[in-house]
Amino acid sequence: MSSVNAQGLRLIRGGRPIVDGIDFAAGATGTVAVIGPNGAGKSTFLKILAGLEPDHAGTVTIGGRDLQSLTGRERAAALGYVPQNFVPHWDITPRMLVEMGAERLPGFGPDAVGKALADGELTDLADRRWSGLSGGERARGLMAAVEVTDPPVLIADEPGASLDIRHRIDLVRSFAERGKTRLVIVALHEIELATTWFDRVVVIDKGRVAADMAAGDLVETDVLARVFQVAFETVSVDGITVARPASGRPV
Repeated sequence: MSSVNAQGLRLIRGGRPIVDGIDFAAGATGTVAVIGPNGAGKSTFLKILAGLEPDHAGTVTIGGRDLQSLTGRERAAALGYVPQNFVPHWDITPRMLVEMGAERLPGFGPDAVGKALADGELTDLADRRWSGLSGGERARGLMAAVEVTDPPVLIADEPGASLDIRHRIDLVRSFAERGKTRLVIVALHEIELATTWFDRVVVIDKGRVAADMAAGDLVETDVLARVFQVAFETVSVDGITVARPASGRPV
């Protein structure tokens, strides 16, 4: 069980702050959606939490330990990271990718690989070359490669961007289930999915946290309209108040 704590995160590129003084803390369980406009700093923020942006100011601890002090194996045991984009150096298969994910930690054999492929509906595609997969199939392969070790902390950057609507909903449902026993931090653009399936929403704008609150509380504020500069409406679905962009179309 691993909590995450970040203090004073700041990263500057080309003289411009990409992440500008972010503090963040999350317990060992729960689901956190990270949303914001394009270029707001979401991806960089997640990379810092995953230990992939070493040139930042501020500190990140996981389970009370400084992330930068962990060995590669310790980091692999503590967290899994799903990137927004992945271009392999050679034409691998989903099975090879998941096997490489499993090899990060001892004790994960063929059974774990087979289960991860099955959970991602990749069994029939397991030995197809990467170049022959659709964007959605590749995204499911990436998720399987990270989830095969069942990390205590899962960090994912736009993991559903290439998925069709069924697989996208299945994915956020799996995040909601996983959040009961693990910590899940996900950047995504779908405001409706964020406010439906996630316990907490962090809104990032211009490198800073514009809001950090329970999804049910966020939808009652003007934060979304102010940050995204579009009108939002709320609807009630099974007792949950969900925010979505207002269509503006006449009825």
